[in-house]
Amino acid sequence: MSKLEELIAELCPDGVEYKKVKEVYQRLKGTPITAGKMKEIDNPNGEIRIFAGGKTVINAMEEDIPKANITRVPAVLVQSRGVIDAVYYDKPFTFKNEMWAYTADNIIAVKYLYYVLKNNISHFREAALGMGSLPQISLRVTEDFVIPLPPLPIQREIVRILDNFTELTSELSAVLSAELSARRKQYEYYRDMLLTFGDDVPMVKLGDIADFKYGFTDTAKEHGTARFIRITDIGDNGKLLPNDCKYIDITTDSEKYLLEKGDLLMARTGATYGKTMLFNEDIPAVYASFLIKIRFIENTTLSAYYWHFSQSSLYWGQANKLVSKAGQPQFNANVLKTVTIPLPPLTEQARIVAILDRFDALCNDLTSGLPAEIEVRRKQYEYYRDKLLTFKVKEVSA
Repeated sequence: MSKLEELIAELCPDGVEYKKVKEVYQRLKGTPITAGKMKEIDNPNGEIRIFAGGKTVINAMEEDIPKANITRVPAVLVQSRGVIDAVYYDKPFTFKNEMWAYTADNIIAVKYLYYVLKNNISHFREAALGMGSLPQISLRVTEDFVIPLPPLPIQREIVRILDNFTELTSELSAVLSAELSARRKQYEYYRDMLLTFGDDVPMVKLGDIADFKYGFTDTAKEHGTARFIRITDIGDNGKLLPNDCKYIDITTDSEKYLLEKGDLLMARTGATYGKTMLFNEDIPAVYASFLIKIRFIENTTLSAYYWHFSQSSLYWGQANKLVSKAGQPQFNANVLKTVTIPLPPLTEQARIVAILDRFDALCNDLTSGLPAEIEVRRKQYEYYRDKLLTFKVKEVSA
């Protein structure tokens, strides 16, 4: 029997009480401060940390903070707008007054609350849905949230276990992340090497081997008969993002823009210009007007070969020079036609694709490789935390 199990058997064998957060913890208020003022007083040597919406955090000198309301005890900050999260902080700090924080006389109880809130963060994020375009929760969401309250010795042991587990998980994630970064650099090196040829392989303009077609103009909807793929659906790794899907209905006008497996889509405008995605889905999909569909002339180029090329420095070295940067960046079909690509035989293209697909999966695929290992460790930690913070409810006598 573990020490925690012994404590539970000794101190609360019949379960624990559950109470609302506001019944147990003292709520702290922040400081009325604008984003402009935060920018003005930002000082990396400042002794006071200031938390704002999203992930904005600065340091400042206390004398520079107007109407400062400084928290000088360990507390749990509830980030209630933009990014919904909980932060434990034990040094002097303050925060924009749209947020709030909790503390208690006992430091262990404060850290315990932090772990409880983090364990239920999905609940708070779901509560923020439907409150406008920017996620936001009201004070009531945490004030009335009911938490288990085991005796302090049990809270202390849970905090000790989770502190150690958090440190070990962070160390392992750092090692895996460093390994992932090294693998990605290795992947980029080999990709460029495999796509660099001698004089025996011709350099061909895209306009000579491919057709280009702009996408369909329509308003995306929550439901429809086809997924509507927009610029924002192409991830940084050139893959189709699975979240925030939008749809349109297939009509006589839109069916001309239905995608086939193997089609390539390139973002032609804005900050995402040049990003290219290989469509390999088994779903009906139509692409939006700020995308260009690239379809190669038969028996010249494998779509997957071009996709790997479009991720390489050989491609981006050209794209960054060719894009029009007057106002919003533009990378239209006429410019795309001038991009040159090495064109070995199809058999050699297939060999290169097979090698680079394996590298890509190791580096980027969430179902295999190092990213999957990092995700497994995160889920393992969350599962263990949830088990530690789940208690039998103590029955109260009538």
